[in-house]
Amino acid sequence: MDLLVKILIIFVGAPLIGGLVSGIDRKLSARMQKRIGPPLLQPFYDVIKLIRKEPIVVNNVQVIYAYLHLAFMVLTLLLLVMGQDMLMVLFVQAFSSIALILGGMCVRSPYSRIGSQREIMQMVAYEPVLILMVVGIYMVNGSFLASNIVYLGKPLLLSLPLIFIAYLMAMVIKMRKSPFDLSTSHHAHQEIVKGITIEYSGPFLAIIEIAHFYEAFLVLMIAAYFWATNIWIGLILAALSFIFVIIVDNSFARLTANWMLKFMWTFALGLALTNIIWLYL
Repeated sequence: MDLLVKILIIFVGAPLIGGLVSGIDRKLSARMQKRIGPPLLQPFYDVIKLIRKEPIVVNNVQVIYAYLHLAFMVLTLLLLVMGQDMLMVLFVQAFSSIALILGGMCVRSPYSRIGSQREIMQMVAYEPVLILMVVGIYMVNGSFLASNIVYLGKPLLLSLPLIFIAYLMAMVIKMRKSPFDLSTSHHAHQEIVKGITIEYSGPFLAIIEIAHFYEAFLVLMIAAYFWATNIWIGLILAALSFIFVIIVDNSFARLTANWMLKFMWTFALGLALTNIIWLYL
């Protein structure tokens, strides 16, 4: 029964919640900008519309990478929900991002390739923070297993407050929000238009969007794990993290990739390292 619930969470709950999160994001952003905004279910309408369109591809390899991007993202969430090794969760999640990068690189569009290059820079910016987060969890928990976090007896946030702040910075990048919406954007308003996803269309673009639903659920679930001892407080923490990301998105203009690297390798990484040293001492 427990296994059935986890399977339902992964294959039904995650994309539905991720889509609703995207809809709430658009609605709140519109309200902050004094607009009415699209309907709450607009992300689902968009995906359905894309699925119904005629499938057109630049090459078949690009399609394979789209499916791999989604498959690795689902596998990442599967490992996390099943309480598996957090390092493995991190590595599989990286494979999902790499599949998206290769999908952007396998076409001749300069916008797509520049978007892929920027996606690599984003990975270089946030991956060290995620690795230190997992190291911090091991130092507190004595294990890399996600399942052991629930039985720790005290919330991770009390032991890893600085790492949590650094993770919030990584969340902004992972959810592709300003000032770090460099590789692609929810709106074609940047100099590389849609960037890494510009050559995807129809049902194959729908696959990318569904993978983003899973990704939104994943990053919020990890935020909730910082208070895994109480599910309701964990959900509140995830909701507050989400609101923080929206506020940052609507408060800052998009900045350069070099600035992003400097910021993440100084401020965010510095916070995470300070927390690790504090735990060690």
